[in-house]
Amino acid sequence: MNRKTKPIRLEDLANILKVSKVTISKALRDHPDISAETTARVKELADELGYLPNFMAKNLSSLKSNLIGLVVPEIAHFFFSAMIESIFAAASKNKYETVLTVSEEKAEKEKNHVQFLLSMKMDGLIISITQETTDFAIFQKIIQHNVPIVFVDRAPDMPGISSVTVNDRGGAFAATEYAINKGYNKIAKIGGNNNINIGRQRNEGFFEAMKLYDYKINPDWIIDGGFGHEAGYNGFKSIYKNGILPEYILAITYPAALGIYEAAYELGVRIPQDIEITCFGNNTFKHIIPTVFNFVDQPTQKLGEEAVKLILKMINHPKTYEPEKIVLDTKLLINNSNTIT
Repeated sequence: MNRKTKPIRLEDLANILKVSKVTISKALRDHPDISAETTARVKELADELGYLPNFMAKNLSSLKSNLIGLVVPEIAHFFFSAMIESIFAAASKNKYETVLTVSEEKAEKEKNHVQFLLSMKMDGLIISITQETTDFAIFQKIIQHNVPIVFVDRAPDMPGISSVTVNDRGGAFAATEYAINKGYNKIAKIGGNNNINIGRQRNEGFFEAMKLYDYKINPDWIIDGGFGHEAGYNGFKSIYKNGILPEYILAITYPAALGIYEAAYELGVRIPQDIEITCFGNNTFKHIIPTVFNFVDQPTQKLGEEAVKLILKMINHPKTYEPEKIVLDTKLLINNSNTIT
């Protein structure tokens, strides 16, 4: 466990800048009474010294609130909605309530949500970072102050964190190897980027399989981007313009696969008759509506349950807890059957 850091107080900032505590407090809240110049000086010093609002220090010594704060990038997505449900259920079994916030894939919103949840005296935080999060300063400050925090699915690349993720690299490798073993020669990848762990690891798994089997990679069929519907839609349109279509596509997420399907439909390309698609995710309605995709199935329920277990360990054993990184396996599900390869 990290050694406890003595918190920087409002008084410390006020003494250094030779202003009142009230001025410091107002500046940190962007109060109109304080000039822009003074506000900027206060915030710059606060960031430099690692100041965190007093509610964080209070959290360390006060009674438990039995509240867990949850920050996710979106909810209109089966993967996140299923994981959120699992977190709520696991927390409830342990007599904890969960306060949910949604960053909408915006790093600034994520930071604001974290600060808001801490102001409500959460006992701990569970976070899945946005695809644009590159500044981990606020997470580092939280860890330095021994406030319990667990990252789930999407985690920052920084030491000393606890996280629950899936084997994204292995899942992408299996999906690519499946295509190779089936005899496909024209293999594409659409969506994702290297900004966050899931994008990096899925890319690594794809390229690792292609290299292992000495398959030629067509750069026109490697389309990076985001993780949503638009990335898939625009990615397939870009490939189509080049005139030669792949036989198989690894879509980085289910929303990206839906985007590919929509673009293909508009262009008269049949899925899966003309192109087979495998994506990360799953179809919750596959027992009612047959799917046209294969899936790299992620254990959403287990992700939520393990994240709650970790955060409760940190809350209940703050002096002895050591950071843990749990990686769960994925399963390759072929064309809406229960076949696992």
